[in-house]
Amino acid sequence: MKKKMAMLLTVVLTGAFLLAGCGGKEEASTGSVASVQENEENTQEEAVQEETETATEQTAENMSDKVILVVSFGTSYNESRDLTIGGIENAITNAFPEYEVRRAFTSQIIIDKLKERDGLEIDNVEEALDRAVADGVKTLVVQPTHLMDGFEYTDLANALEDYKDKFDEVTLAEPLFSSDEDYEAVAQAITAETASYDDGETAICFMGHGTEAESNSDYAKLQEILTADGFENYFIGTVEASPSVEDLLNTLNASGKYKKVVLKPLMVVAGDHANNDMAGDEEDSWKSQFEAAGYEVNCIIEGLGQDEAIQNIYVKHTQAAIDGLAK
Repeated sequence: MKKKMAMLLTVVLTGAFLLAGCGGKEEASTGSVASVQENEENTQEEAVQEETETATEQTAENMSDKVILVVSFGTSYNESRDLTIGGIENAITNAFPEYEVRRAFTSQIIIDKLKERDGLEIDNVEEALDRAVADGVKTLVVQPTHLMDGFEYTDLANALEDYKDKFDEVTLAEPLFSSDEDYEAVAQAITAETASYDDGETAICFMGHGTEAESNSDYAKLQEILTADGFENYFIGTVEASPSVEDLLNTLNASGKYKKVVLKPLMVVAGDHANNDMAGDEEDSWKSQFEAAGYEVNCIIEGLGQDEAIQNIYVKHTQAAIDGLAK
């Protein structure tokens, strides 16, 4: 009996020691896993931090010292801005991948409105130039989306003159209408876009902005080219100069051949002028005046900037400016 009790006690004690040993190993194992996980987490954090620092360093190192600054008047019409100004900027970006393309607007009213309404911050010309200087840009090409060499283009040229000694190379590219080839290209672009309306009894009228500058004659020159090329149903007018909407009405009424009128802006963007002065419902809009004269009116609210053919003209002018730097 004593032997059995001794054996039983031995088994119990052995089992207790074994259980204690297993518990100790489990605790040690758990501690070891926690330690490994902690080390892995620390390693991952260090890797992420190192990757971020590397990316930041690479961004600083790769920051382009060659910039194309696309300068536009601007618009608060978001969809038109994306299609037109954005379309021109994208075309330039695709054509010149070695350059960083940036944006600036000349209208401070539009800049302020977009910031207040949409939280969208866009540089004016001076801010964009200062930013380029601060970023260490060496080569600066400024491409305006202006149609002509008018007051705004002159203002831009004067502003750029004050910064010429702050860059290794700086140049101002030409606006849309700069050569006979440009007028011809624009004429072909706008007639191709509206060819389906040219049925002999529809007058296709384009609304330009107009200016008091001598460059207002560019509208008359475009009209001459359209007529010379056989596009006799196409007419160019302006909202703030001549030819006026009254001039166009007199021309159409005198011909006696037109029943319908198509209205389209001859402007880079389809903004306030296109939506209100051209296509608005108030009695002094182009649409209302043509309707009052008995014409069936169709308004196409599309800016020139969304036309690929027009975008290509700006790309050509940017290329010419870049080529000029090498001379």
